[in-house]
Amino acid sequence: MKPRKHQLGEFPIDDFLAGYWQKRPLLIRGAFPGFESPISPEELTGLALRDGVASRLILERGEHPWELRLAPHAEGSFESLPESHWTLLVHEVDQLIPEVRRLLDGFRFLPNWRLDDVMVSYAVPHGNIGAHLDHYDVFLLQGLGRRRWFIENEPRPTGEETIPDLDVRILQTFDPDEDWVLEPGDMLYLPPRIPHLGVAVDTCLTYSIGFRAPHQKELAAAFAADLAERGDPALRYADPDLTRSGEPGEIDAGTLARVRVTLDRIDRGDDTLAGWFGRFATKSKRVRAEPAGEPEWTVERLRAAFADPGFRLERATPGRFAHYRHADGRVSVFVGGDGYWLSEEEATFGPLVTGAGNLDSGTLGEFLRNERLMEWIVAWIHHGYLFVPE
Repeated sequence: MKPRKHQLGEFPIDDFLAGYWQKRPLLIRGAFPGFESPISPEELTGLALRDGVASRLILERGEHPWELRLAPHAEGSFESLPESHWTLLVHEVDQLIPEVRRLLDGFRFLPNWRLDDVMVSYAVPHGNIGAHLDHYDVFLLQGLGRRRWFIENEPRPTGEETIPDLDVRILQTFDPDEDWVLEPGDMLYLPPRIPHLGVAVDTCLTYSIGFRAPHQKELAAAFAADLAERGDPALRYADPDLTRSGEPGEIDAGTLARVRVTLDRIDRGDDTLAGWFGRFATKSKRVRAEPAGEPEWTVERLRAAFADPGFRLERATPGRFAHYRHADGRVSVFVGGDGYWLSEEEATFGPLVTGAGNLDSGTLGEFLRNERLMEWIVAWIHHGYLFVPE
């Protein structure tokens, strides 16, 4: 099943963004018509056994109420589980299964950097993780079986109260306004901080397409660290205009003004902000880029491969690709937390490599002859950001 240009059913994108995005929930029946889950419950539990794969197992009736078991999970650990009331959640399945990654193609009307990951939830009958809320936008696509969703229509304020002494965060109070059963292909959009509870009607898989929403403290800390790297140790605080102080312990207004002048010498313009944010936004906290297998790719080998009209490259995850147009027309590209600066002649390469289409000889065109750009592509393959689909 190939995703359509977008996956919002009959809703025009502009109407969705104006009326629903970050504003109110939306149930979309048949968002993915004829949807067939690209992964089975058995395959998902197999992924959860792999080293380095983040996953959580939540048992409502475990050794204690709402028991949480974190990865790594031992071989055979899922075979002794009860027949009901448990849920397995596996993160970043889009980075492990290309068919799951392609689900993101239906959401490319949103900025790349906002795409976080696709988490897949496997639940047996009555399995759930309790009433809770998320701090980010999420699309909940029903992939297999049925899940019953209860939601409140209004977002909760900051500082929600949760039940104490549990392994998982469950809201103390929950008064749902809506009650829906989703079947394969149905999808529920939830803006941030909407309380919700999803209970498996039967054995089911749910795909959670989550979106990044960095908080202010995270942004400030990362930007401050970047500014510190840009600081010049040769530029020190100076006070040649100092006058005698009647109170030697005082930090006076003149001192603060000189400190401000010293800090203001660090460039904080749009280009600096864009360079930092492009690197910050495309670097995943959990990225698991795997080097390409042997034989290693070279520019020559890649050019030869592109001579085949059917050869193409896909992005391992679109959220690791972004570009920025400078005021003077220059373009910068950001991939996996690194920045690349294009010449005026190369400017169109930016939106091409970060866009929605695959990379083939037709789209790359004349850039196949550009040694520098081809070296970048080879590096992105080796770092796992681009791959050759099977």
